[in-house]
Amino acid sequence: MTDTPENLALPTALAEVAEIGFTWEWDEETDEVRGCDFELYDHLEDPARTAWWFRLWTGNPDVDGSQFRFFGTTGSGDYTGFWLARPTARLTDQPIVYIGSEGEHEVLASDLGDLLWLFAAGLGPAEASTEPEPNAEPDPAFRAIAERHAPGRQRPPEQIVAAAQAEFPHFQDHIAALIR
Repeated sequence: MTDTPENLALPTALAEVAEIGFTWEWDEETDEVRGCDFELYDHLEDPARTAWWFRLWTGNPDVDGSQFRFFGTTGSGDYTGFWLARPTARLTDQPIVYIGSEGEHEVLASDLGDLLWLFAAGLGPAEASTEPEPNAEPDPAFRAIAERHAPGRQRPPEQIVAAAQAEFPHFQDHIAALIR
């Protein structure tokens, strides 16, 4: 395995989450998924790869997705990453966005700290992008990571998502303007 360029390394907190990983299973009796279908990459997605799929997703050959740094995906091809919306902010202080395979696109968290608390609540990005699952099972290992990297910031998932969307109300319009 080759070394990952430093500028594509996952932030420490995400690397810790990746070490634990997400699990999910299909309950055939209830016809429901338990857990989260989400996989963190070993490093931030290469910008050339982002440009390739972002052009396909938007149908716009003139965009390259360079305002994003994606760090994970679902089995159905949804992407989650940082949106570089704050020009002078560190990567971990950028909002977290979800780009779904069926055209969904939402701001999930104001920054990485808030995302860690969504993970601690038992939600992955897809689960947080819809109405957060009321029966999500909190994850004690992810909670420990959130407490270490974002102490004192725990809130209900609905508040985390609502605050992020209120802070960035034009994200939907921003993405809609890129789609052809």
